[in-house]
Amino acid sequence: MKIIILGAGQVGGTLAEHLASEANDITVVDTDSERLRDLGDRLDIRTIQGHGSFPTVLRQAGADDADMLVAVTNSDETNMVACQVAYTLFHTPTKIARVRESAYLTRTGLFDNDAIPVDVLISPEQVVTTYIKRLIEYPGALQVIDFAEGKAQLVGIRAYYGGPLVGQELRQLRTHMPTVDTRVAAIYRRNRAIEPHGGTVIEADDEVFFIAARAHIRAVMGELRRLEDSYKRIVIAGGGNIGERLAEAIESRYQVKIIEKNPARCRHLSDTLDSTVVLQGSASDRDLLVEENINATDIFLALTNDDEANIMSSLLAKRMGARKVMTLINNPAYVDLVQGGDIDIAISPQLATIGTLLTHVRRGDIVSVHSLRRGAAEAIEAIAHGDSRSSRVVGRSIAEIDMPPGTTIGAIIRDEEVLIAHGDTVIASGDHVILFLVDKKHIRDVERLFQAGLTFF
Repeated sequence: MKIIILGAGQVGGTLAEHLASEANDITVVDTDSERLRDLGDRLDIRTIQGHGSFPTVLRQAGADDADMLVAVTNSDETNMVACQVAYTLFHTPTKIARVRESAYLTRTGLFDNDAIPVDVLISPEQVVTTYIKRLIEYPGALQVIDFAEGKAQLVGIRAYYGGPLVGQELRQLRTHMPTVDTRVAAIYRRNRAIEPHGGTVIEADDEVFFIAARAHIRAVMGELRRLEDSYKRIVIAGGGNIGERLAEAIESRYQVKIIEKNPARCRHLSDTLDSTVVLQGSASDRDLLVEENINATDIFLALTNDDEANIMSSLLAKRMGARKVMTLINNPAYVDLVQGGDIDIAISPQLATIGTLLTHVRRGDIVSVHSLRRGAAEAIEAIAHGDSRSSRVVGRSIAEIDMPPGTTIGAIIRDEEVLIAHGDTVIASGDHVILFLVDKKHIRDVERLFQAGLTFF
């Protein structure tokens, strides 16, 4: 696939990294020559320096025969104009734009072909807000992913001493919970993937990804660690777009406080939010944290645009008694350094957003793609089409399917029913199949499985 990416920042660079390893023809456009040089040295891609919305620059990047334009510069307006130019002059089939400003996103009809022709809108703030909201709903989870509109969920959790299943074989899950069906899709032990089977023994500190119907998630979590009490008191450091959206989404269910430096922004938040308490000040002000009883806070969320400020305020909050801290980190190099110590969960906006972009790049009928373990693995929801002659999966039991190495089918959603995958489960046309890929280099093999043709043999 020939793809032009406008913007060599964190999102554009991460996307180029994902796609360049999958035999795509990638061109990255940016005004910053240093960023382009860095990407060009690391990846097998073309780079063009210039303004991505200029017709001459797009033509130079290969827009005449490009399959897709992904506009993820820091400017909403540049992204929108680039899509308009690509549609009008080059008839680019698929146009994706990152748009942050809610004033654009709330206008219906603005992004139609008759107005601004954008096929897919990406709002990083909304994606990250949803991501954090799920983590708040499941205390103790490292990652929570919805499939088939929330009917099934994939949850990443660290197994702790005291969990009923820790030290026992996976097959004991059925004995412990005879009425709950679940499947462990992958286990990471000391950062190495282990393919799970019935005889696999769960060890403390294993990172376990399991899939189950939404109603059964907490029961399965309770097998791997002591269930934590639900969060009640939440402090958000940073009243920007993400902080505001998150407070708006959760303030009806939790006691929420926002700490924000900017007085004008504080007034805006006070006028906009209903029950959230807005505090003007610095989240790394020890006296302010003492005054606001940080030691009684269930979760402290550092969501400013400054990585260093987020890390330092999180460390301070944890030392002063906050039960859990989550930290927004834009620099991917910092994520592995800080997560798992005093900082419980490091949130990378690029990796949260990248799955939404990958959904539209994958071949076959792919409904959603989610990046896991900081990009090392993927979870995919694909739809099976055809019949036993035209499809490699339809009409076959899971045991009969020749799966690529390191790939697990976790569950099947058929109409409203969630079917946890077992060897004798037969896939039907129209099923939503949820797969877990430990090794992304086999992604093309997975896509081919779900591409139905007139005949495949």
